[in-house]
Amino acid sequence: MNKKTTTTHRAKNNKALTLAQVRAFQKKIYGHYDTRGRDLPWRKKLNPYRVLVSEIMLQQTQVERVIEKFHEFLEAFTDFNALAHAPLPRLLKIWQGMGYNRRALALKSLAQKVVAEHRGKLPHEPEQLIALPGIGPYTAGAIAAFAFNRPVVFMDTNIRRVYIHEFFHDRDDIHDDEIIPFLERTMDAEHPGKWYNALMDYGTMLKKEHVNPNRRSAHYSRQSPFENSNRQVRGRILNVLVKEAPLTQTQIVLRSGMDRERVKQNLAQLMEEGFIKKKGRSFAL
Repeated sequence: MNKKTTTTHRAKNNKALTLAQVRAFQKKIYGHYDTRGRDLPWRKKLNPYRVLVSEIMLQQTQVERVIEKFHEFLEAFTDFNALAHAPLPRLLKIWQGMGYNRRALALKSLAQKVVAEHRGKLPHEPEQLIALPGIGPYTAGAIAAFAFNRPVVFMDTNIRRVYIHEFFHDRDDIHDDEIIPFLERTMDAEHPGKWYNALMDYGTMLKKEHVNPNRRSAHYSRQSPFENSNRQVRGRILNVLVKEAPLTQTQIVLRSGMDRERVKQNLAQLMEEGFIKKKGRSFAL
């Protein structure tokens, strides 16, 4: 689809969405939320720190696994100051099982910046949030909505799934810039946090009970396999060093069960990223 066609399609659909349709859509989404909404721990006792931790944890990790780790993480690191001063080995030990360990390092760096540059208080403007480590447009929007009740527009897979299912019944290759006007038009500006929770829960239901509408999105892609990936090698290395350190490269190869050359390559990358340090022939967190 070319740019001209996309623009025409957006204008046509946005104009066709009447106030009655908006209200009917909101009623449908809230009706599902009121009867089948998920009871998630980060939706309780809302504060910016809890929201931030949950949103970083939820990046590329299943909800069930985050539920298991959320309370443990908050008990270990109660606020930005505690997280900013967390020893890396302890942080990674708590993070074990979550995957994508860069997020743990980004969280610590973020907490350090919040303490040093924002007096321990998380900024509430998306533009300021995006400047922090580990935060992209989606996470910035989610934090603004959930922690500060701001009616910002953002997109994730569940939200995208809802709008494709409800408003794009017979089309493929649907771009997000076609969906955004619908999201803007149907926003509950008074209760954006509740609205986004309701959208996400409805989207989760759609994935379980229908053919996934996101397959018709222009942005749809399958996650690359974890088995024998660099993510697996990195995770094994860090898990080994959390349990025992310092270790030589040969010891890490033996304990991780991974290929020597790939271990060597990933050790160099992990050092460059600040996860591990080398002293002599040995490595440690």
